[in-house]
Amino acid sequence: MSTRKLAFMGIMLAAVLVLSVVESMLQLPFLPPQFGRVGVSNVVIMYLAFFVGKKEAALMVCLKALFSLLTRGFIAGLLSLSGGLFSIFVIFALWWIIKKEKSYVALSISGAIAHNIGQLFVACILLGHWGLFVFYFPVLLITGTIFGTITAIFLKILITRLEKGEWKP
Repeated sequence: MSTRKLAFMGIMLAAVLVLSVVESMLQLPFLPPQFGRVGVSNVVIMYLAFFVGKKEAALMVCLKALFSLLTRGFIAGLLSLSGGLFSIFVIFALWWIIKKEKSYVALSISGAIAHNIGQLFVACILLGHWGLFVFYFPVLLITGTIFGTITAIFLKILITRLEKGEWKP
């Protein structure tokens, strides 16, 4: 990895971690905490996936999960890792299937829903209670769609800003 790319990835990691911490401090007034967060830090991961590389995006997911593990504990780290990896797997799979035109909104929504499913699956395994899936899935499907759309909008804003300055690794 070149020094320039290493520095770029360091900046991206800092952005992911700061956005994650700030977002965890903000609670949406209309949703209980267990029903999700917007996932603003995932904008950076999606940018990496689409414009830098799949390995870099996967690495960032793992580093974000490590940060969650160190700051919020084992379960938070495991949920972050499971949701993040399943999310980018689904995004890459759909991107490969579509091949031609990628819709940031469709891929972001799919990724957000996959993130929720990955976390919910692990939570059900940890708790040994699959009834949670039946209860939480419909709500997480709706919030994943809404938050995935918001994430796609932030991604489009980020792309526009970065393209103006030609800031790439």
